[in-house]
Amino acid sequence: MAVHQETIEVRTAGRGLSDVTLAVQAAVDKSHIGTGLCTVFVQHTSASLVIQENADRDVLVDLGEWLGELAPESRRWRHDAEGADDMPAHARSAVTKTSESIPVARGRLALGTWQALYLWEHRSQPHQRRLLVHVAGE
Repeated sequence: MAVHQETIEVRTAGRGLSDVTLAVQAAVDKSHIGTGLCTVFVQHTSASLVIQENADRDVLVDLGEWLGELAPESRRWRHDAEGADDMPAHARSAVTKTSESIPVARGRLALGTWQALYLWEHRSQPHQRRLLVHVAGE
């Protein structure tokens, strides 16, 4: 079994979803693994990962609005050391995911036709985020 691991740096534009599928596929390409599993892990507590539709941008907008309603900045949060968006970002990250596992088939991420991997920035300002990509297989 072969293993490849690398870190991808992603600069977000602030709150919202950034498609990182191509960057993760580039790591899979470097691995030279044809069949295996790719695990992507975000090394932050106020951002998350999600596999979601890549065809209709309204899906992403609706998800963002829904998550904003679930953990609003207007709620009285105790933790506000880094601003009003800090604790809501932690709450949003807690109900989403810090990692995604995607099968690798014939050297490609085995995503469905309408799927993409997104880094979900939960803070209002741009941030530099690190994704650890781990690919294992043959």
